[in-house]
Amino acid sequence: MIIKGRSVACGLTCALMAGLALQAASPANAQEQPAGIADAIAKGTPIVELRPRYEQVEQAGRPNDAEAATLRTRLGWQTGKWNGLQALVEIEYVRKLGPETYDTNLNGKTAYGQVFDPETTEMNRLQLAWSPDPGFTVTLGRQRINLDDQRFIGGSAWRQDEQTFDAARVDTRQGQFDATYIYIAHVNRVFGEKQDWDSDSHVLTAGYSFAEPLRLSGFAYALDLNSSVTPAIRNQSSLTWGAKVSGKAQVGAFRFDYAATMARQTDYGSSLLNHELGFASAEAAITNGPLSARLAYDQLEGNGTRGFSTPLGSLHAFNGWSDAFIVNGAKTTVDGLRDANATLTWNTGVKWDYFSNLILTARVHDFEAERTGADLGSELDLMAAGSITPQVTWLVKVASYDGPDIAPAPADRTKVWLGFEWKM
Repeated sequence: MIIKGRSVACGLTCALMAGLALQAASPANAQEQPAGIADAIAKGTPIVELRPRYEQVEQAGRPNDAEAATLRTRLGWQTGKWNGLQALVEIEYVRKLGPETYDTNLNGKTAYGQVFDPETTEMNRLQLAWSPDPGFTVTLGRQRINLDDQRFIGGSAWRQDEQTFDAARVDTRQGQFDATYIYIAHVNRVFGEKQDWDSDSHVLTAGYSFAEPLRLSGFAYALDLNSSVTPAIRNQSSLTWGAKVSGKAQVGAFRFDYAATMARQTDYGSSLLNHELGFASAEAAITNGPLSARLAYDQLEGNGTRGFSTPLGSLHAFNGWSDAFIVNGAKTTVDGLRDANATLTWNTGVKWDYFSNLILTARVHDFEAERTGADLGSELDLMAAGSITPQVTWLVKVASYDGPDIAPAPADRTKVWLGFEWKM
């Protein structure tokens, strides 16, 4: 009954917002330019998203398997532009659709496997952007920040509660050169407001695209983090700097993509640890029509006390979908991590009624400790994703991590997801 009631409420809300969207997107509205602030608001675009998901976790050391049925709802409004100004407000609402038989990292249910999707209602985004010309933008307020491949700074959008940032951001682009500076005052993490982090952090990136086969970029992330709930988070504060080279090229029927990154990390700000650690990654992919193959290697150094950390990155995308290695905002071990992985992707081209854009992905990982060379196990990741309509997508995903059951390797676990997403 609870699920049914929420479905009806969501249906009514979506119907109302759909009507507003059609009105805002009508030809008459599309051709008119806002005459003032009120007109810019009226000619805006609604944000309506629903994402129901089921997640099951079998985790060694936890007596009970986790089962989490959750629904994320986002409602918001983005205004039209007026004198280069554009505002956006978005509320995020996450609720369970059944019993809370899972460990959210907040509810104390440690007998169950971990599913980091607590119930929460919060302002996901509240921002004002100013773009006096196409090559310059300033964004103030609570905002989504996804830099590059999100390895170091990202929204962790895989979780139901997205990670957003209270920040001031400046972007500039002049020809083939681009640069971004961001000051981050607060990190709104995926665990709800109770485990957010205070921040006094500076982010700087710059890049130059010589041509499609060659782009060079550099970055510096001075992260000073703190948490009243977990004081040890201050030790995640760090200064990371490095460079990346990437590009792509088309040769006949084949497309080649590559990227390589190197970085160094030291203690910074309120960190109580004295360390210097390195990071290196390389990947190469080849695509021929619907088929793509990718080889990648990551090396995160560790010194026996801590490993190279990316606490503000979208961790789920790297080093295994099972998230077995995540601890306190880092995805590594105290002895570091080496991850050699291979991915095959097939875009099937299926175009049936209510079933299209079917993409199949398989990835295998082999892990070992960077400092000691110890075996840290392996993982198999599988995913199928597609569309029901242009607005509704689905996915089925499986991740299975099998380790040696010896520290610093994490506990074995298998995760299964079934999810849908509807966007207006």
